[in-house]
Amino acid sequence: MKKTTLEGIIAYPITPFDDNEKVDIKLFNILVERLVVNGANAIAPLGSTGVLPYLSDEEKELITQNTITQVNGRIPVMVGVSNLTTERTLHHAKFAEKAGADAVMIIPMSYWKLTDDEIFIHFNTVAKQIDIPIMAYNNPATSGVDMSPALLKRLLEIPNVTMIKESSGDVQRMQYLRKELGEDVAFYNGSNPLALAAFAAGAKGWCTAAPNLIPELNNNLYKAIINNNLNEAQSFFYRQFKLLKFIVDTGLPRSIKAGLNVLGQDGGNLRSPLRPLNEKEFNTLRTLIDECNDVVLTDT
Repeated sequence: MKKTTLEGIIAYPITPFDDNEKVDIKLFNILVERLVVNGANAIAPLGSTGVLPYLSDEEKELITQNTITQVNGRIPVMVGVSNLTTERTLHHAKFAEKAGADAVMIIPMSYWKLTDDEIFIHFNTVAKQIDIPIMAYNNPATSGVDMSPALLKRLLEIPNVTMIKESSGDVQRMQYLRKELGEDVAFYNGSNPLALAAFAAGAKGWCTAAPNLIPELNNNLYKAIINNNLNEAQSFFYRQFKLLKFIVDTGLPRSIKAGLNVLGQDGGNLRSPLRPLNEKEFNTLRTLIDECNDVVLTDT
């Protein structure tokens, strides 16, 4: 199996659309490049921020190929390949591997509630047919499936499943699994407001859309963590906390697109039924971004 170590800030690009709600691939490439040059440690297209469930198979493949081409080996690329069915998840996992992805991320998606055995078989079926690492992604708020610590521990018995992204908002799960499985298990935070607590619990990285808007603050937080400077880490985290919470509460695609516009960068359009932030929300976002940028300017 190909070995890939993801650490630090794992940045999630949005998938922008044109006026006709078609994927704007030229703009997508620009947005990916922004993340790379602004210091992201890895790029992860086709997550919640990239509106994965709203895309056709062809669009997912277009996003996958263009991300890998644009990044061009400078940092790792982890592609979201989740789908309702195992067959389609496997299809996209194979495509990502063939295109040159360093890893894939899978969240169990279902209309019907899945049993633990069904989820295990789903992951194991995909893992047996690819040779790159898999990140198991737990996000009950978006998937409707909450993988228990016992199930996550079981999934890590699958050789290719080497990473766990925890977005339930319960940092105690990460602490429990690290205690059960040891310090070498790779856990990643997917809940923006818990970034500091997750790093303190031993997370190897932070999977986040925030680098689209405040890359310097995100990077400074991680640097403080790896330098074991807790006071500095707390300072950087709480300076961005309100913005981190806002972008989650209002919806990542909506808020990141609007935030890019605040920064003078075209963020493209959304795909229906998603709608832009209202005026009040947009003005609040502008204020929060300005406050974060004021902090950066003051520090530099």
